[in-house]
Amino acid sequence: MKPIFARTPSVEERPTLVAGLKATDGWQVRRCQIILMSADEQLKAKAIASRVGLSAQQVRRVLHAFNQAGLTCLTRQKSGRCDDQRAFDDQARVRLREIVHQSPRTFGQETSLWTLRRLAQVSHQEGLTQQEVHFDTISQTLAEMNLSWKRVKHWINSPDEHYARKKNDATG
Repeated sequence: MKPIFARTPSVEERPTLVAGLKATDGWQVRRCQIILMSADEQLKAKAIASRVGLSAQQVRRVLHAFNQAGLTCLTRQKSGRCDDQRAFDDQARVRLREIVHQSPRTFGQETSLWTLRRLAQVSHQEGLTQQEVHFDTISQTLAEMNLSWKRVKHWINSPDEHYARKKNDATG
């Protein structure tokens, strides 16, 4: 692999790089160190990586960024995706809220209790999502909609016709 070096900083860029060595953000300090070591000392990425405690590939990324974008590589960029990646759009969320308030039997399920997995299946069957999503996605979506979700509690019901009377009369 051909070694990469930072281009020589211009007269306007050098004071910013030197000032960046004293920045409060360690991320920016490290980038300034990498660029100055490469430009001034002509060190290879592996040597710089051992000095600053990063991998050689991370050092190469910094050098490429400086060579292409200049000082803008010293400011952090957002690392998340810029497009909307929600599984449920706004209309689907409204419909999901309606589904939660209905019995699962309405949607062909054999039980009257919702689980997160059943909601995932039904939401896909109803066309709310393009593919069946994970139950954690359903849980997170419900939380974002301010719907609390708790596991179903199973209650024991006695077949005794006098159960209610006996239960109320019990002491202890």
